[in-house]
Amino acid sequence: MRYVIPLLLLAAPLFAEAPEIEGATAQRSGDVWTVSVTLRHPDTGWDHYADGWRVELPEGRVLATRVLLHPHETEQPFTRSQSGIRIPEGTEQVMIRARCSVDGWAEDTQVLTLP
Repeated sequence: MRYVIPLLLLAAPLFAEAPEIEGATAQRSGDVWTVSVTLRHPDTGWDHYADGWRVELPEGRVLATRVLLHPHETEQPFTRSQSGIRIPEGTEQVMIRARCSVDGWAEDTQVLTLP
């Protein structure tokens, strides 16, 4: 038993939580958009934190990526924006996908219906 607990602790990053997208908004200005995304993630510091999100078309093409350059362990949830995003005319929805420094891009996305 004394060997099992250390092994479980070593495996802990494999079961880390993905960043949770709590909300997203989009605002159009001419032919470009600003997207704001609110994330929640149990950041532990530089070793494990939510380090980005991106805007994708429903078929998966990436339109923009917002890189987060530092952990937000004392600011949860937090919102960051990306402007100058070109979204094809006629697009009604985009997908938001979050990323963390340990697990990479999340499998799940959140649908953002454009105003």
